[in-house]
Amino acid sequence: MATAFRVLLLLLTFSDSFVSTLGHGIGINYGQIANNLPSPPHVVYLLKSLNMSRVKLYDANPNVLTAFANSNVEFIIGLGNEYLEKMTDPLPAQTWIQQHVQPYISQTKISCITVGNEILTGNDTQLMSNLLPAMQTIYASLANLGLSKEVYVTTAHSIGILGNSFPPSAGAFRQDLLEYIQRILDFHSQTGSPFLINAYPFFAYKDNPGQVSLEYVLFEPNPGMKDPGTNLKYDNMLYAQIDAVYMAIKAFGHTDIRVQVSETGWPSKGDPNEVGASADNARLYNTNLLNRIQQNQGTPAKPSVPVDIYVFALFNEDLKPGPSSERNYGLYYPNGTLVYDIGTALSSQGYLPLPLPHMDYSASKKNVSKYLILHELVCCLFSASFSFSSLA
Repeated sequence: MATAFRVLLLLLTFSDSFVSTLGHGIGINYGQIANNLPSPPHVVYLLKSLNMSRVKLYDANPNVLTAFANSNVEFIIGLGNEYLEKMTDPLPAQTWIQQHVQPYISQTKISCITVGNEILTGNDTQLMSNLLPAMQTIYASLANLGLSKEVYVTTAHSIGILGNSFPPSAGAFRQDLLEYIQRILDFHSQTGSPFLINAYPFFAYKDNPGQVSLEYVLFEPNPGMKDPGTNLKYDNMLYAQIDAVYMAIKAFGHTDIRVQVSETGWPSKGDPNEVGASADNARLYNTNLLNRIQQNQGTPAKPSVPVDIYVFALFNEDLKPGPSSERNYGLYYPNGTLVYDIGTALSSQGYLPLPLPHMDYSASKKNVSKYLILHELVCCLFSASFSFSSLA
């Protein structure tokens, strides 16, 4: 056991050599709707073993931001839907920035704030009306504090904001949302912030398994589909959805707004009526997606713009409401073991997926900190004795 642990530490040390090539294009959603997740310092350890340097949170958890200080991990943090009305007032907005961003940003890189999640596809018209004013007020507060060049402001949309998504050249936003989207797009253009979408080809397959090809949604070999409007060929649904969003944005006269996939993934388990939810399909979807992203290729309509995605999610979350699939999107179980074998795909891209050491999660923060310090010390000792080239 001691020898295995020393090897694990050695691998972690050498994995740092890959950081510069793996950060761009791939991030992970770190959801926390669960009662059995490891502590943030343990998650630091896990993400270091993965060389994952981009993380998206759904809040601004101070314990997480503190744990990741000086880790070189870049964060998207979130303002929950419940805060939107309050955030339209400049005073609470600036107070929020002073409490949740300023104390951490010098040591933990915060690059973006998402104001709300999937607001426009809900049924709360008051939330819809508050969305843009809240985004504008948060941005103004950042500007007042000298942070607007450092931190973007945006919001995350469901792919359901599209009224038409295929063929991609006919991509268009829902008619009933145009009054909101026009001004949001103007905001993105003015501030240079990305347009975020949560896109899950799984849902399209689950709803129409007889009409949607499983190979097409899983990035597996398939005949593909040709867009009659552009003659561009699509061999997977996710890239078609991204281009449909670009086309919908272009219809409003904007060609300067980049689209980022803030959530995508596949559940490893589901209810009997959730067709396609399985560990095999989840493995294929995420493996093939990672391989595509690492090739730095763009979509057919944007071949020179690498696709930028955040995988959903890091852990299975046992308290999420809804069907079984909602609790089974994680790459990892809370104990740090892989839900399915995606290890080959991760390691082939330079990632080294390793389980968390067996530790008592109820241990004091002091003990966790002592463990992490020891881990770093051992890594430094190994680094002083070896070089990556010696492994070749």
